[in-house]
Amino acid sequence: MTKILIVGGVAGGASAAARARRLSEEAEIIMFERGPFVSFANCGLPYHIGGDITDRSKLLLQTPESFLARFNVDVRVMNEVMSINRPAKTVTVKNLVDGSEYTESYDYLLLSPGAAPFVPAIPGVDNPLTHTLRNIPDMDRIIATIQDNKPQHATVVGGGFIGLEMMEAFHQLGIKTTLIEMADQVMTPVDKEMAGFAHAEIKQRGIDLRLGAALECVEYQAEISHSKRTSEDQHQSGTLHLTLNNGESFNTDILIMSIGVRPENKLAQSAGLQLGSFGGITVNKYLQTSDPYIYAVGDAIEDPDFVTGKPSFVPLAGPANRQGRMAADNMLGRKESYQGTQGTAIVKIFDLAMASVGKNEKTLQRDSIAYEKVYVHTASHAGYYPGSELISLKLLFSPKDGKILGAQATGKDGVDKRIDVLAVAQRAGMTVEQLQHLELTYAPPFGSAKDVINQAAFVANNILKGDATPIHFNEIDNLHQDQLLLDVRNPGELEKVGFIEGAINIPVDQLRHRMNELPKDKEIIIYCQVGLRGNVAYRQLVNNGYKARNLIGGYRTYHFSKA
Repeated sequence: MTKILIVGGVAGGASAAARARRLSEEAEIIMFERGPFVSFANCGLPYHIGGDITDRSKLLLQTPESFLARFNVDVRVMNEVMSINRPAKTVTVKNLVDGSEYTESYDYLLLSPGAAPFVPAIPGVDNPLTHTLRNIPDMDRIIATIQDNKPQHATVVGGGFIGLEMMEAFHQLGIKTTLIEMADQVMTPVDKEMAGFAHAEIKQRGIDLRLGAALECVEYQAEISHSKRTSEDQHQSGTLHLTLNNGESFNTDILIMSIGVRPENKLAQSAGLQLGSFGGITVNKYLQTSDPYIYAVGDAIEDPDFVTGKPSFVPLAGPANRQGRMAADNMLGRKESYQGTQGTAIVKIFDLAMASVGKNEKTLQRDSIAYEKVYVHTASHAGYYPGSELISLKLLFSPKDGKILGAQATGKDGVDKRIDVLAVAQRAGMTVEQLQHLELTYAPPFGSAKDVINQAAFVANNILKGDATPIHFNEIDNLHQDQLLLDVRNPGELEKVGFIEGAINIPVDQLRHRMNELPKDKEIIIYCQVGLRGNVAYRQLVNNGYKARNLIGGYRTYHFSKA
């Protein structure tokens, strides 16, 4: 009989326990969780705080009792594994309720401790009004602070997934909110020009967005309240005075630290297991650690990047669940190999969705990977059918073989569908040439005859085949005297949505008859609103002997890169 011990529940551990039982009725399976809850929807926590998920119990996916009844798994909550004796194949466990310790032997051990919020050593940050959000007790403490302190103002530090979701939760509760991000953008999985759409949405909602700023000091001004409470049940309220590294300061009533997470590696490190450069546990393709009898999954490990194959740290629920299943297979004698993490992710920012898959431009540059990029801004479904919304999509691909390197998209409708399609295409090894031929569903309420994906592929292939010579938004402000900027939109558009200084305006429908106004000894840099009319103008000019380039993504990409 195989005995499997699992450290940590939630995504990876709980998935492994359930899968192991489905494969074997004989295996003895014990799962340890140092907190009071073994399986909960941690991605749903901000939505309960904000009121979207009204029933707290909906977040509790499994209990020790339900796990025992359905899967015959011995789940021990409030039990923390303190150490691993690898030669003896035992662990020492502490019962956090009564303080007692005991040992358990194992044939295989699975580590799924997750990742913990990182809070830098900022003076004054350890106070009753400052919180992180990782689990149900964290959520309960935040809700208690909101109820007790009745904040008029909230501050969130960190513009990642949790930070953005908490920003929106506070806004929904009618609490004036400041979002502080040390980088020059929120949502670092996407590139800055795409994050500009999020910046515009956040500011439009009245959020005080402070980019390029870091929290430097916190001063807690306490106010003790004993109203209708015993001395043991008293709570602290008050305000916080925050000072930023740029010299700015202000008061707030609740502070959420969501700078990022780090792998929980203490147990693995003390056991002498190999760790990677990100601090995560090193595993092979079978999810074995440097000890073949110990497996690891989820946010605690470094998993291979799908594009490069190099170790990466991508704390997402999808990979953790799949890894838990595979680890269970392998502990019970199978040979399932993990095939890399793409980092497919999406976040809701008020009415906006922002999603990404694969590599972004920043990491491609860092890793010296050759790439080309295109932008398209087109309708989520047929424009003549009511409710159509604009999707802005960035596609990164190899100029050598057309392989998909990554993609980012934002909009109010249909963003998830397009990134999911591209995630499948990337994993299947498809090229942008093959993307042209994707046959996606079309009816006016759901899509267009030429889908966003097809459109991006058409633009990409124009570049690869030499039918288009691109210029990108980041080059526009550095044009030289041998280049001339041509705006081919209608004059009314310039007044309504803005324009780039120094451009000559000739509408595309007049270009054939006014082409002689343009000098042939200069390179014509063309732009329109989204790039489509610019391509029409480009083809007219090059077919008439002009040297030209078209701004990919048009004025819309250029404009939001400044947001």
